[in-house]
Amino acid sequence: MRVAACKYRVGQPGDFDAFARTQRDLLRAAASRGARIAVLPEYLSLELAANFPADVHGDLVASLAAIQALRAPWLALFSALARETGMHVVAGTFLLAQGNGRCRNRCDVFAPDGTHLWQDKLQLTGFEKATGVIEGGDALKVTEIEGIRAGAAICYDSEFPLPVRAQYEAGARLLLVPSCTDTDAGATRVQVGCLARALENRMFVARAVTAGQAPWSPALDDNTGEATLYAPMDAGFPADGILARTRDDDVWAIADLDFGLLEGTRGRAQVANDRDWSGQNMPALARARVEGFKSY
Repeated sequence: MRVAACKYRVGQPGDFDAFARTQRDLLRAAASRGARIAVLPEYLSLELAANFPADVHGDLVASLAAIQALRAPWLALFSALARETGMHVVAGTFLLAQGNGRCRNRCDVFAPDGTHLWQDKLQLTGFEKATGVIEGGDALKVTEIEGIRAGAAICYDSEFPLPVRAQYEAGARLLLVPSCTDTDAGATRVQVGCLARALENRMFVARAVTAGQAPWSPALDDNTGEATLYAPMDAGFPADGILARTRDDDVWAIADLDFGLLEGTRGRAQVANDRDWSGQNMPALARARVEGFKSY
């Protein structure tokens, strides 16, 4: 299965039609290269705040309120693009109002027939908590894409092993990671999380990122990182776990994910973190004891 992860250079579209043209061009390009799944980055919907005056797009809370009017066009756009390209489209995330004064950071995944499902971000970063208007989700999902089960872990969520492990145990062999990081340290943290999840669960991970600078937005101001496709660091795969990665002005990291090879390596693995996971649950390991040094 060919999967494409986007390095999305944040722009400042003047209206929804301009935003839509960018998405159409991007996704057509991925489809032309044979991608069956295309992953766009976290906070993609905040680019829509550029449609509004400076006193709105320069204020995060005002931006979140303003983009709610574009939720229906957003869904219609990506539903149509999934149908047009024949791909499964992971449409980054949309900050969706919940009717309680708060928003959830929602990842919409669209199928080639135009239907969609979603996964909310579960863990909030310090920035998201500090806004006072973003809340975490309360459901964990997997879905089937062309016979392969996949789950989404939005940016910071990729740094937590247990929810991703639950997705793995529900059959997920592909983790979709829309991300947005504004420092090299943040980008490294997500990379380490993605590599760790690939290693411990023996799964593929597809990470999309935002790129460039958008000084007009308090959330998209600085963007770092490279879109990457990860694999377990084991027999049959690259030693560094990197199947494909963007560089410089690349837009898409694209790789063919061989799920047959992935399953086949389980029997000849150098290490088997996925199979040995339960060893952590030994009663003797549930609590560490403090022990002092003793004389011989």
